[in-house]
Amino acid sequence: MSAASRGLELLERLRSEGLTPWGDPSVYGVLRRLEQDGLVAARLEPSAGGAARKYYSITPKGRADLDAADAEWSRLARVVDRLLEMRNERDQR
Repeated sequence: MSAASRGLELLERLRSEGLTPWGDPSVYGVLRRLEQDGLVAARLEPSAGGAARKYYSITPKGRADLDAADAEWSRLARVVDRLLEMRNERDQR
């Protein structure tokens, strides 16, 4: 979330990437927990079409946690890649 996004926009992005099991309660529950943990900030903005809309943006703490998780995921992916390469080499013998 580089710019502020509405929960519905995030849900639509997840679904467009094929993550169809994610429903409204899942996404909004995660956003609520991220906000409680100080990883995202939320703000309400009036809407011409009815109720105010809530927009979420990542906080500096959230960015740091995301960067750390990204680094950890990259390390894990490298290990898995090496294990798969070893298996493939073994299978080719």
